[in-house]
This record gives sequence, structure tokens and C-alpha cells, in this order.
Amino acid sequence: MSKSNDNPADPFKKALAEATKVMANDPDLNVSYSVDPSGVSGDAMRLPQVSRRMTRDEVMLARGTADALALHRRYHNGQTHARYSPQGDMARDLYESMETARCEAMGARDMPGTAGNIDAKIKNDAMRRGYDQVKQASDVPLAAAAGYLVRHLATGRDLPGGAQNAMELWRGFIEDQAGGTLDNIDDILDDQAAFARFTRQVISDLGYGDQLGDDPDQIDEDQEDEAEEGSDEDQDPDSTGQDDQDQEDEDASPESSQEEQQDASQAQVSMDDMADQELGEEAEMPDGEAPLEPPPPQPISDADPNYQVYLSEHDEEIAAEDLAEPAELERLRAYLDQQLEPLKGAVSRLANKLQRRLQAQQNRSWEFDLEEGTLDAGRLARVVANPTTPLSFKVEKDTEFRDTCVTLLLDNSGSMRGRPISIAAICADVLARTLERCNVKVEILGFTTRAWKGGLAREAWLNDGRPAQPGRLNDLRHIIYKSADAPWRRTRPNLGLMMKEGLLKENIDGEALEWAHRRMINRPEARKILMVISDGAPVDDSTLSVNPANYLEKHLRDVIAMVERRRAVELLAIGIGHDVTRYYDRAVTITDVEQLAGAMTEQLAALFDSDPRARARVMGMRRAS
Repeated sequence: MSKSNDNPADPFKKALAEATKVMANDPDLNVSYSVDPSGVSGDAMRLPQVSRRMTRDEVMLARGTADALALHRRYHNGQTHARYSPQGDMARDLYESMETARCEAMGARDMPGTAGNIDAKIKNDAMRRGYDQVKQASDVPLAAAAGYLVRHLATGRDLPGGAQNAMELWRGFIEDQAGGTLDNIDDILDDQAAFARFTRQVISDLGYGDQLGDDPDQIDEDQEDEAEEGSDEDQDPDSTGQDDQDQEDEDASPESSQEEQQDASQAQVSMDDMADQELGEEAEMPDGEAPLEPPPPQPISDADPNYQVYLSEHDEEIAAEDLAEPAELERLRAYLDQQLEPLKGAVSRLANKLQRRLQAQQNRSWEFDLEEGTLDAGRLARVVANPTTPLSFKVEKDTEFRDTCVTLLLDNSGSMRGRPISIAAICADVLARTLERCNVKVEILGFTTRAWKGGLAREAWLNDGRPAQPGRLNDLRHIIYKSADAPWRRTRPNLGLMMKEGLLKENIDGEALEWAHRRMINRPEARKILMVISDGAPVDDSTLSVNPANYLEKHLRDVIAMVERRRAVELLAIGIGHDVTRYYDRAVTITDVEQLAGAMTEQLAALFDSDPRARARVMGMRRAS
């Protein structure tokens, strides 16, 4: 006699699992129930556990979660999704949320019964996050509100209470920024690629276009154009008769081909024997066969191919500890510490604000109920209760770390001497310690020149007869105070070098910014922030005296435009005593050290905020200062 099933929930769970497979159009899907977070990993789907009591909330949550995951699996194409996925964190969150809403809206249209089930899931999630109690938009992620709005517009259904409240808090802002784009949502719901392009446009409308990365459609068009150009060249019917001759050679007999190869080999040997005699003589060439010119040299600057450097042999990239003795660095560091004493409290306040914005920590994520891996101790009780239950193993997911690297690029020019360089050093010290507390990689760089009014480069120019428009006429000195991977405790004395007499000379900002950018793009971190601390325009007397007056300033603007266009690095600036907003869009100005402990803390923290309204507030504060 067969043993009867004593769990009344088992028939429901079995029926729901089969219905989920049909809805997902995937008969090989393995559906299980667990107290762990729901989701899909490969061919395994985890749904919320249903107890023996089978309360209405449990049943509705399980059905809603199953429908949502099944619809996503049915209507979602991973390759298309990855092709249009943005690079930045905020843009990616918006992109993911709106794609989820699209899949759910498709199900509500094609299978109306799923709409009510998913409403139960949305209600549970919204109540769990407290969306029914919030009063301000800042307490609700913009991505969540955008997903709710897309689902509402696509289905015409009202959302459950908590989700409706979250959506309404952001709805005015979203519709003001992207209302015209959202009007076309019904026409593209079926086409994931079209919807992805629509989503990218909405993200741009909301102020996060700098996080989108390259347009994949534009990349494809460029590749097609290159392919067409290549095919035109290969298939040109008006080419010389060499092609016909080659074809005739191919049709020739093997014997003749062999003879020709032997003749060619002999000819090559003869040419090699005569090479030494011809080296010193001018070769006679037939008309129209001029010698090939050597390839042009690589441009000095990626931002401006016309930017010239007269002589770069004496440029220097050097570690701070190589420019002074250890004892001198300790003495200079002690002097800097005296000025830092009144600002001890600023470090803690700044750390708390930055930690909420940077989100450099990555939560660990696991896959459960596997056949091999690490034994899941939390599930051993199931084996005790039912020895026929197989052992459960878990494996940590390979997740992309959303960590952050920050580079501080300090102006070490002569105009910074005195109080400005002290403020810059204090900024670097406070920010470096704070960011390291937030588990953020920090790199500190400085830039100046090796000499006043031109160095060895200018001497070479004078010896060469002073050719016109020589370009940059000084020797660069780029200083590495702290590399990104070096711990702060070991490099702490290096910042004292900025107090060294005679270090600060000229400043060529454009090349320094390009140098720091090149170092950053080679870093593995997902988010890269480059902060420039300067007191104004680039100046080098030897260069500006023999080039146009805006030569260095134009190059700086070109480099800034290149950095912002490539979007791989977020660019910020701190002006020391001078307004640098004529160069940098995102910037604040400091006029005194004491600002670090007050308004400076708030402004710096807000610079890292990805919310466009917060950025607007920062810009307003900046203008008011």
C-alpha cells in the first residue's frame, strides 16, 4: 500500500511548478521552493516556500513570483539585453527595472490572469521595503519608480498601495524629463531591441546619459560601412590588369609554376648579392614609383592630434619618495599634521556621507540546492527530518564587483605656493583616509615641471634655431604620491613632499589630466572617479611665449571633452581659491581650510551623488559661494 502524502501544500507546489514550466516555455526548468531569495540560476528556479498552512498571502506570493520569473524567461533575450546594457550603475539599474516591467506587461497583455498574481508580488516587495510609508522621493530608488511607471503605462492597471505611492513620488520628475519618450511605449513592447533603445533614451532624458557608454547601433553601422568599403576595394572592376594577370598565373600548369618559383628564387639571391653595392647609390626607379613614405608618428595627445611637444626625452614620472630623503619627508609630514589638527572631526562626517553614496561594498550571493560545492549547513536539518532527502550544496556566484577607484590629481604649480598647496594637501589627506575607510581604492598624483621657464627642452629648441610653433617647451614632472594599490599607512609621509621648497613650478594641466586618465582606464574597478584639485588655468611661460596664448588652455579643454565623451571615468574638480567651472562642469570652490569641516563636507559628498537634482543643488551652492 502506498504511503499517503501528509503535506497538503505538495499538490499545489507540484501544480504551480508545472504551470510555471509551461508559462516559461521551458520544459527542462527545475522549479524548487526555498526560504532563500527567489530567482533563476541557469535552469533552476527558486520560488518562495509555501508552508503546510497555505495562507492566502503565501499562495499569492508564490504564484506572483512564479509568473514574474516565468514571463521574464519567456520574453527576455539575454544577448539583446547585454548588447544594449549601460555601463554606469544608476543607468544599469534603470535599464534592468524597465526590462523587468516590460516582460511583466507582456504577460499581462497576453495572459491577463498573470496581472493579478504579479500585483501580489509587487505589493509584498513594496510593503517589505516600506514604500507605503515614505513621504519623499529620495527615500525611493528612481529605478524602482521608473519600473512601476512603465508597467502602469503599458498595462493601464493601478499598482498596489505601496508601489503606487513610490511611483507617484517620482512620477512628476520622470514625466517632466521623459514624458515625450514615454508616449511611444505601446508600440515597442513586443520588440526587445526597440524597447532597449527606448530605455536608453529615457535614461538619457533623466540625466544619466553619461553612463550609457557607446551606442551599439552606431558601432554596428560603422562596422558595416567599413565592410562595404572593404568589399568595394576588393571588387573594383576598374583596377589594373594585375588581377587578370594573377588569374592567368593561377591557371598556368604546375610545371610552369615550379619553374617560375625557381626563377624567382634565383632572382632573389642575385638581388641579395647586389644589395651592398646599391646601398650607397641612388636607385633608379621608373616614373610613377616613388619610394613609400614612413608612417606618420603617433600623436602626442589622444584628445588633440595637433598638440605638439618639442622634446619629451626629459619628461619625468617619479614616485614621491624618490624626490626627498625619508627623514625630510617625515619632517614635512609633521608640518602638515599641525595644520590638520583642527579638522579631525571632518573625517568621520565625510566618511559617513560618502559611504552612503559610493556603495563600494559588494554583497555576497550564493546558488543553493546544487549537487556539488560547499555543504550548506543551514539545510542539514532537512536530512535529519527526512533521511531520503539528498544533501544540499552551495556555490558562491561569480558576480561583477561594483567597486570604485578614485584618483586625486593635484596641481603642484608655483601659484599654489603657501596656503593653497596646504589646502590641497589637506584635501588629499582627508579624502584619502576617508575613501580608504569606505573600501575605495585611492590614487594620489601630482603634476608640475622640472624647471622654471623651460628646461632642457627649451635649450634644445634654442640650439635648433628656434623653429616656429614648437609646442610645449618644458620638461614635465608627474609625481606619484600614492598608487591605488598601496596602503595609506605606507604612503602617508609622501604628502609632506608638497611642502618642500622648490618643488612647485609650472603647471601643464592637459597632459597631466590625460596621464591620470590613461592610468585610470587600465584599472579593474567598475566605477572610476577622477578628481582634479587646481587653482586655475594652465601656465608655462616658455610654452606660451612662442605659441598661441590659449595653446595650453585649449588642450586642457580638449582633454576634458575627451574624458567626458568616453564616459569611462567620472570627472570632478575642486578649485582652490579660484573658480574652475569654466573648465569642469562638476566642480566646487574652496577658499579656506575651515570649509572642510563645514559646507565642504556636504558639497564633496554631493559631488558623488548620481541624482541629477542633488547635482543641481550642488551647482547652486557652488554659484552661491
